[in-house]
Amino acid sequence: MAAVSPTTSTLNAAGTGAAAVSGAIDNQMIASNFTTFLQLLTTQLKNQNPLDPLDTNQFTQQLVQFAQVEQQMRSNEQLASLVSLEKSAQATTALAYVGSTVVVDGATAPLANSSAKWSLNVSKPSTASITIKDSTGQTAYTGTYSVNPGNQNFVWDGRGNDGKLWPDGSYTMAASAVDANGQSVGISTEVQALVDSVDLTQDPPVLSVNGQNYTLDKIKRIVRSGA
Repeated sequence: MAAVSPTTSTLNAAGTGAAAVSGAIDNQMIASNFTTFLQLLTTQLKNQNPLDPLDTNQFTQQLVQFAQVEQQMRSNEQLASLVSLEKSAQATTALAYVGSTVVVDGATAPLANSSAKWSLNVSKPSTASITIKDSTGQTAYTGTYSVNPGNQNFVWDGRGNDGKLWPDGSYTMAASAVDANGQSVGISTEVQALVDSVDLTQDPPVLSVNGQNYTLDKIKRIVRSGA
């Protein structure tokens, strides 16, 4: 009567090791380990003691554990493929924005052809105090305006309070607002500008809008040319 082969302990070690395998092991190693596992299992079955056969539950558990690891590796492959496809889709979408006029949250807008445009948003009727400065921090214009709830455009013609025409370039708006009772009201600004370029080396890609970088989720609207 054949004695139980020493491969029993080897098989148990292989089963334990299989349960600890992580997704970091590559497919080639998984395939190699699985082949070795089957060879050890076959050898054990051939040499098991008929009076003390391999525990069926243990045998099944070992197979299930290894199958789970193999399935996890396949899932990881599919997830990696999905991530790659998503990155490719993001890059394609980002490239499509180049040359388009978009609206983003911000305070710096370009002055070109005597026109710079911002959008203001308040929650209730208010009086807004506007200050516009050039890229060096010099004040170009100040003014006070009545604003209504919701979005409304503010267009500056490039002229200062003294009538001086300021040169084209980037200008930054600072805005504050108060209601009829003189209580402070939250006011936000948006800018409308051309997407100059896209940096695909960033993850996710970033768009350059008037010298500032924005991810795709920061784009609030796309404006038709001439609008």
